Amino acid sequence: MAWPGKAGEPRGRHPGWPARLGPLQVRAGEVALRPIRLRDGATWSRLRLRDVHHLRPWEPSAPGEWDDRHALLSWPGQCGSLRSLARHGLALPFAITLNGTYCGQFTVGNVVRNALRSAWVGYWVTSDVTGRGVATAAVALGVDHCFGPVGLHRVEATVRPENAASRRVLVKLGFREEGLHERYLDVDGAWRDHLVYAMTEEEAPDGLVTRLIRAGRATPA
Repeated sequence: MAWPGKAGEPRGRHPGWPARLGPLQVRAGEVALRPIRLRDGATWSRLRLRDVHHLRPWEPSAPGEWDDRHALLSWPGQCGSLRSLARHGLALPFAITLNGTYCGQFTVGNVVRNALRSAWVGYWVTSDVTGRGVATAAVALGVDHCFGPVGLHRVEATVRPENAASRRVLVKLGFREEGLHERYLDVDGAWRDHLVYAMTEEEAPDGLVTRLIRAGRATPA
């Protein structure tokens, strides 16, 4: 069902969507979020095919071979599906950019309204920018947006225990580790345990971007 919108907004418009977030300066450069778009396809395909060994161990299994699922012709369907979910208030799919160049994605999914007001967040960045503050800045921008214009109360992320880089991102931002889901998700061909991290808006009263700036990990761009 389409999100009804606030007074004066067109029916079906997602709160906080579309939006451009940032930029935020980290040691790698300027990080920003923007809506994914159809013309991202060639870059998306090239980076996903190049980084198969970097990405595949952490991503849900899907039918078909990696090369087929990440061919250029696969992008229009994926992009269109995600943007449709966004228009119906169920997701927010963002491209992560570094100095204006696409280098990953940040997605808010399974948006639930009413008494729960929650969603999950997921993210990936290319191998050449991992460990340089890009993912941390992107998540900070995205979660602040969730607790602001999007109107959510809680966000969560599930991460394989072996994914040390992703866990560091969440810990640096102040996410709580809530527990372990055993054999939670089919990832890379097997049922994998996942740690659950979460945060509510009360735990970030000044915002995660402000938290990064105060810690000396980022500066306004």
